Amino acid sequence: MKYKITHSTSYAYSSPVSVCHNLVMMTPREDPRVHCLSHRLRIRPTPQVSGRRYDCFGNHVHSFSIEESHRKLTVMATSRVSVEQFELPAPESTPAWESLASDEAAQRDPSWLNVAPFRFDSPRVQRSTEFADYARTAFTPSRSVLAAVLDLTATIHSDFAYDKQATLVDTPTEEAFRLRRGVCQDFAHVQIACLRSLGIPTRYVSGYLRTLPEAGKERLVGADQSHAWLSVYCGTAGWIDVDPTNNCVCSTDHIPVAWGRDFGDVVPIKGVFLGGGEHILSVSVDVLPLEKVD
Repeated sequence: MKYKITHSTSYAYSSPVSVCHNLVMMTPREDPRVHCLSHRLRIRPTPQVSGRRYDCFGNHVHSFSIEESHRKLTVMATSRVSVEQFELPAPESTPAWESLASDEAAQRDPSWLNVAPFRFDSPRVQRSTEFADYARTAFTPSRSVLAAVLDLTATIHSDFAYDKQATLVDTPTEEAFRLRRGVCQDFAHVQIACLRSLGIPTRYVSGYLRTLPEAGKERLVGADQSHAWLSVYCGTAGWIDVDPTNNCVCSTDHIPVAWGRDFGDVVPIKGVFLGGGEHILSVSVDVLPLEKVD
């Protein structure tokens, strides 16, 4: 499947901003099933300083500074990607989850140096016995890791309500867990906390989700979503992405942009500015199948 993705973010300020410095993560990340065919980032006003680099997780990071007075900032990323169908291994073919949670895994797995950082606490995801106990209903002794992960994904999807009013971007994972409601960020953080509490390496993934209109309705431009899910290390089967918000294994409708320990590592745009007063944020995401592009 090929897509054209347009992600536009704008800030309108109540008073002039004299200078701003920002970091942007909007370049689709390549993996064995995702290939970024092209990418363009347009920033208005034009930055006086800009650059690009990779962070410690291998994500694309663009930096820019605007050193002139402005009352509106617009960042638009346009990408073309190719996404292949994910071939899900038979869950029973993946190793028992205890083999990945054991400290002895480091001696058996040559990939462990890159995997291990995703086993531990991060600023927004803290391990606890409460999360571990919740996960153990799926993670019974000697069960294959993928079968248990899929079971836990379905449990969270069933137990939690999707509610945009329930949480904020900085709501602690523990509170979302207590409320049993939230948005995709909360669903992902909760499942990551559960898995890490059992010792299983898990990373947070941000990206785009292609959405389909309701039957009989026109597709709305800009109505697609930035989305969040998680990726679980399944030993010889590698990393497998699951989406608890939609209770599915990620495939051609999910396009990854960045991954890290939690949301704080993969914020699409962040920065500091001088002045500005209050501001209004507007975000639009459009994921369009490439065969529909004129």
